[in-house]
Amino acid sequence: MLDTSNIAAIFAMAVATYATRVGGLWVLRFFKPTPRIQAALDALPVTVLTAVIAPSLSKGGAADLIAAFLTLLAASRLPLLPVVVIGVGSVVILRQFLG
Repeated sequence: MLDTSNIAAIFAMAVATYATRVGGLWVLRFFKPTPRIQAALDALPVTVLTAVIAPSLSKGGAADLIAAFLTLLAASRLPLLPVVVIGVGSVVILRQFLG
């Protein structure tokens, strides 16, 4: 069962991801970014997700490691949203079976 701190953390991550994207668009109103800056803005949502996932993965068990592998495999072929769905879904399913 989800407790209040987990729900708050998920909400905070969503706000942080949204804020980085909107903040980048707001800044773009004032100048045209170089290709290097554009690449950095495109990478921000992924870096936020990585920063959130890495600590739990380092403490996780077999289910988390297998789910991480499946997510990396999906990331090599799919866009970001399906990769996130596959990652979360595989963690939930594998934790049910592997503990």
